[in-house]
Amino acid sequence: MKRILIVSVTERGRELAARLPFEAVHGSLASTVRSRWTDVDGFILIAATGACVRIVAPLLGGKNVDPAVVCVDDAGRYAIALIGGHSAQANDLAREVATLIGAEPVITTATDVTGTVAIDQLHGFPVEGDVASVTAALLGGRPIWVVNALGWPLPPALQRQLDALPRPADDSAPRIVVTDDLVPGHAAATTAGTEPAGQHRKARLGPGIDLQPASVMQPPTVLLRPPTLVAGIGASTAPPPDEVAALLGEALAGAGVSRSSLRAIATIDRRAREPALEALGLPVIAYSAGELARVNVPNPSGVVEAAVGTPSVAEAAALLAAGPDARLIAQKRASVHATVALARSSRPRGHVAVVGLGPGHRMMRTPEADVAVRAAQVVIGYAPYVDQCGDILGPSHEVMRSPIGAEVDRARQAVRRASEGARVAVVCSGDPGIYAMASLVLEEAGDDPGFGIDIVPGVTAALAAAANLGAPLGHDHIMISLSDLLTPWAVIVRRVIAARDTDLVLAIYNPRSKARDWQLSAVRDMLLAQRPAHTPVGIVTDVGRPEATTTLTTLGTLDPELVGMTTCVIVGSSTTRIVGGRMVTPRGYRREETPSPSPQDP
Repeated sequence: MKRILIVSVTERGRELAARLPFEAVHGSLASTVRSRWTDVDGFILIAATGACVRIVAPLLGGKNVDPAVVCVDDAGRYAIALIGGHSAQANDLAREVATLIGAEPVITTATDVTGTVAIDQLHGFPVEGDVASVTAALLGGRPIWVVNALGWPLPPALQRQLDALPRPADDSAPRIVVTDDLVPGHAAATTAGTEPAGQHRKARLGPGIDLQPASVMQPPTVLLRPPTLVAGIGASTAPPPDEVAALLGEALAGAGVSRSSLRAIATIDRRAREPALEALGLPVIAYSAGELARVNVPNPSGVVEAAVGTPSVAEAAALLAAGPDARLIAQKRASVHATVALARSSRPRGHVAVVGLGPGHRMMRTPEADVAVRAAQVVIGYAPYVDQCGDILGPSHEVMRSPIGAEVDRARQAVRRASEGARVAVVCSGDPGIYAMASLVLEEAGDDPGFGIDIVPGVTAALAAAANLGAPLGHDHIMISLSDLLTPWAVIVRRVIAARDTDLVLAIYNPRSKARDWQLSAVRDMLLAQRPAHTPVGIVTDVGRPEATTTLTTLGTLDPELVGMTTCVIVGSSTTRIVGGRMVTPRGYRREETPSPSPQDP
């Protein structure tokens, strides 16, 4: 989680700060910024730009170490990315602030304003070298050599821009080198261990280039570090973190590969939560002993098999996590309490995140959803839903919008692109598992898709609507859609009657549209056959959006004309009542005698 600090100096600034979900300090701007400069990842300074510039200028140390600084005017009209546009993600912070307070983001970074992919902001591709010179060539449309001996696919948006450039005429053109190799003279290459032969390294860097630190290579060179590597680690109980880290460093240096290309740690499930592994700062992938035992490895151990049920942990885990095309580039090496092996994959493993964006406003979008969309290379969705997350999309995203009714096509596109190795986000309004794309993507992917799938939950419309109304879902309830485009009307009727007869609150999705204008009236009449006309009903339209409307009515006076496709209708049960102008379905806590709480109760 990013540590963001807001500093305000006026009462209007204090009011703006209260609208933002970050730590806030009111008082001296200069002393606060100076005292907290190294403590936080970013500042939101609600003050004039001139004052902000004079305060932060003496503190600047470099784009890779300075925190982000966003300046907001006292009226809340502009959110200006002042310092750390890319490296400290001030641009993203400025957009986020602007969305939350209704301001205009002011972004001046050249790549952002021209729609050019920023090579130092490619998720999953750490970058080293002369970023400024190579970015200038990209912005200017000048030739760039791309040296990719691994054949590792680049992010689609970057590949399109590179394909549009003219072909270099000679070796003097700037270059992008896609490699997991260490570069002699570079800081990462000076750790313990040996480096591979210079001619091998030179071949991997391309013709006409001298072996020297990436930051001073001629021609100007950027090293893109693809996520090719997985470290398999076996360990005893509670191994010393320093010992494990040192052993991993020796393995990387001995293989001549960069830690920046290490995408994960893999181990046996019983060691997945070891602090020494978590301290490495990488995702930990765990396998059972049975899964590891099925992997052929060059160095099986009978001692290990007797102890944990598999003849190999480090080598087997590395190969499993790196994928079916993986090969070991460093066989296991051991210290007193651990073993480490390295595997390299020849192609990326794709991934699909089916992301719930919530019902509308940015404040109802979860941080996990933000991370999933930002990390994607390809974003797929119904056009209005793509626009809903437009504040976190940038030039590095390939965006695929489609119309309503194209849900199957979207799922197929996502599966196809993930099968090709891309990181895909399928965006949905609300929650992806409720009348949305999650089930369809999982069905389309099948039993063994060969790529990862995550479902990222979101605040669904019923929950947001219920919060606007009060607490109508405080007891048992059912969510039901009245759309008969995919579900026969006879099935919907049976479900409505079952909910009515079991006295459940109904949260009704897709209640009415221009083409389906009679279903809600029919459901109202069905419910009135059992429920009294004074049963409370809540109507919430465009929840989570500035134009949202909330209406309290009754079942007998429910007017379908107030309802559209963006409405959620909540019909109360026999216990639902209006309390202080709010719709409430009691849980039963206030009864004199209540049953013992279940383990699931709060």
